[in-house]
Amino acid sequence: MTTMARIREEVLDANLQLVRGGLVVQAFGNASAIDRDQGLVVIKPSGVPYPDLTPANLVVTDLDGRVVDGAFRPSSDLPTHLALYRAFPQLGGVVHTHSRYATIWAQAGRSIPCLGTTHADYFRGEVPVTDPMTADEIQSEYEWNTGQVIVRRFAEVDPGEVPAVLVYGHGPFCWGTSAGEAARLAVILEEVACTAWHTIALNPSVQELDAIHRDKHFLRKHGPGAYYGQR
Repeated sequence: MTTMARIREEVLDANLQLVRGGLVVQAFGNASAIDRDQGLVVIKPSGVPYPDLTPANLVVTDLDGRVVDGAFRPSSDLPTHLALYRAFPQLGGVVHTHSRYATIWAQAGRSIPCLGTTHADYFRGEVPVTDPMTADEIQSEYEWNTGQVIVRRFAEVDPGEVPAVLVYGHGPFCWGTSAGEAARLAVILEEVACTAWHTIALNPSVQELDAIHRDKHFLRKHGPGAYYGQR
């Protein structure tokens, strides 16, 4: 199997993970992956229902958004994906959903606080929300500018330690070293968003998890001395 064929299969599976995880309605959401050696991105076609997706009808573009293979138009969110790939060279996959609880936080304009170890296992601190976009950003190159507000929000946040963001009024984006990892994190983000919402409803004065406890849980999975799971 060629590299591009493998990436097509990976992107198809990542998109279907969103369906299996209950994160999409109708044709909402999309997953992509990048081949860094070739500078090519594989992404879901715009508006195509998930049951109709195949490796062959995914769309391949370059980093300028030009279609190099595929009969369909790429996802309308492609420029946002491209902005993230350009800004964060460690990314191998990007996922966008309108999952219910994460979108609730985005619409409320609130970051998801790190209230417990489930959150800390995957996100080393709050999952941030972006600033609202300006009228000019919305009216010109909207999807590209969506990527730019994300990039600006991560000027002082490590995208490897917090691999997700809430776009104000819109919804979540997640990323990882592959499309599959990004999709898995989208599922986890939705669970974290749900548990945080219910925790605050039960105890509105709850405090964020202390940094020592937070870092212990994150680093035992992702730090240089990680020991969680199998080698």
